[in-house]
Amino acid sequence: MVVHKSVRSDALAGLDFETEVLSGEDPSARAELLHLSPSFLVPRLTHGEIRVWDALAIAAYLNEISPKVHLLPAEPAARAWCWSISGEMHGGFINLRSSLPMNLKVRRADFKVWGGAKSDIERITAIWRECLVRHGGPWLFGTRPTLADAMYAPVCTRFVTYGVALPEESASYRDHVMNWRLMGEWIEGALAEPEEIEELDIEF
Repeated sequence: MVVHKSVRSDALAGLDFETEVLSGEDPSARAELLHLSPSFLVPRLTHGEIRVWDALAIAAYLNEISPKVHLLPAEPAARAWCWSISGEMHGGFINLRSSLPMNLKVRRADFKVWGGAKSDIERITAIWRECLVRHGGPWLFGTRPTLADAMYAPVCTRFVTYGVALPEESASYRDHVMNWRLMGEWIEGALAEPEEIEELDIEF
């Protein structure tokens, strides 16, 4: 991902950006990705001469250069909580990730959710419930989206894809995120990608 300095007020981080998509199956693309990101991990952000990879590191950097867009809550306790649940999403919920792989192109209403993924779902909905009760919604930390909402947005798509039954407040939050204009733009771009994820079709 290449990020430019021009400001766009409707973007979450207040920055205009360009996205570069590389296929991991193409040897030349893999070499290019290794050149762009020494860890071979994405996303990777370039801003001038600065390169940052890892989603939370990118979020921290964007918060530093654009503090007025409030990627994090202003109040210290809420800000620490936001970092904590974002980190939990970033590094956890392995059973959910493996059992309910992300696929925006299908709907599986009769999908069976097994034990390990169920406990992850229960933990996620508990996080959402606590945030929404404490901060009043409609976002996890009040009236504007934060880093936490961006981190949990892909989970919302999984819940839609696999028809996961959720408590009322969590279902309302999921729908709010799915109706987020920026989320709609992201999904539209993802659906336009030509690659088919063949292993998902085989797995199911």
